[in-house]
Amino acid sequence: MNLRPDPTFHATPELAMAAPVEKLAFTLMLSPDGSQPDGLAIVDVNPSSKTYGKIVHSVIMPNKGDEFHHFGWNACSSALSPLTGHAFLERRYLIIPGIRSSRIYIIDVKEPLKAKIHKIIEPEEVFAKTGYSRPHTIHCGPEGVYVSTLGGGGKDGTDGPPGIFIMDCETFEILGRYEMDRGIQDKHYDFWWNLPRDYMVSSEWGLPPQFENGIVAEDLLSNKYGHTIHFWELRGRKCIQSIDLGANHQMALEIRPAHDPAKQYGFCGVVVDTTNLQGSIFTWWRNKDGSFEAKKVITIDPQPADADDLPDLLKGFGAVPPLVTDIDLSLDDRFLYVACWGTGEMHQYDVSDPMKPKLAGKVEIGGIVKKTKHPNGKTFGYGPQMVEISRDGKRVYWTNSLYSTWDDQFYPGERGAAMVMANAGETGGLTLDEKFWVEFPKGYRSHQIRLEGGDCSTDSFCYPNT
Repeated sequence: MNLRPDPTFHATPELAMAAPVEKLAFTLMLSPDGSQPDGLAIVDVNPSSKTYGKIVHSVIMPNKGDEFHHFGWNACSSALSPLTGHAFLERRYLIIPGIRSSRIYIIDVKEPLKAKIHKIIEPEEVFAKTGYSRPHTIHCGPEGVYVSTLGGGGKDGTDGPPGIFIMDCETFEILGRYEMDRGIQDKHYDFWWNLPRDYMVSSEWGLPPQFENGIVAEDLLSNKYGHTIHFWELRGRKCIQSIDLGANHQMALEIRPAHDPAKQYGFCGVVVDTTNLQGSIFTWWRNKDGSFEAKKVITIDPQPADADDLPDLLKGFGAVPPLVTDIDLSLDDRFLYVACWGTGEMHQYDVSDPMKPKLAGKVEIGGIVKKTKHPNGKTFGYGPQMVEISRDGKRVYWTNSLYSTWDDQFYPGERGAAMVMANAGETGGLTLDEKFWVEFPKGYRSHQIRLEGGDCSTDSFCYPNT
């Protein structure tokens, strides 16, 4: 235990933005066919370093078939909560769940270039203590580590709905289920919260049979994937309101609340509208009476394409949907980044007015049809996927793999892992850094990124900006 709060914990987003910049990034590597163990790559992101853009250390796991996807810290700025905080924790461990195996790895990164496995939680313990499977999103809360899941019990994960469980943030013992009253919630994906306001928001993807072996076209066209966001009384652990975004808005994924807890709004990305193939962003907000509302504020059109240029799944549509598969919000709550994995675009929106976003910048790279190369001339396989923003908002990193079986459906053939970075202008605009290009070992794909000292999809802040 520290004798003082970890210097990477910050009371407000403003203080986090002024902190020292990241020099290292942590990136997940997954073996799509399970022939190799998955791993964690530590990447040098210091432009003055001789190893800039290189993997300087890696941790390879002892098991195969985990399929790493999302991961997070044991502790972050939420530890400064005045009510139930653990202010003397360290941001020391990364919690990495295997979405396919339900196994969880705890990685000690106190010395990043000597990062090592601290503990392994086997799937049987997850099943026995929670009744859930397929752990997905990790968030460090004031009193523990919250883990969302995509599956319930049983072999195919459909024996009961998925949900959230809580782990002890020091011993990593699984404590149990979060929910006391889930209401109508029967699918899961992402979640996040406003700690001082005592509410949480969660979203929906689909149940394991709907994603593990690839997208189920019949389920998509009959609108059977998730399309509802749920609002929870955080401490009461009960769902207090659910908003259906419309059955045609299939796969409501990433939840991104405003970082300043004085603001009571946020964003949710929707992969596809089955009536027109658009991707979309909804803004949700809280009214004075405590109720919530949501409104579609951004639509992104599909791109017409010849059937011969499309994978089998899309040939009948004659177009490439944007496939909005990740979003991220800068710490100053000004810019929202939207990854269009299908069309090969990263969009930057000025959301100073969250009800009237304005396109401020765009980068084209990869894509099902366009296949736009990186400025260095290299081919960027797949499209922009998991996006992470530096605390100061000046650098935007992203990788290219969505989920192994979905990669193979939309982008047949092995395309290789990649991680790139774009520089963001102070008033908007994106430019890819020609010198930053991360090469990964053969046979791996890359997914989520975490930045040394925290980033824009990690930390929850307990105090408002001044």
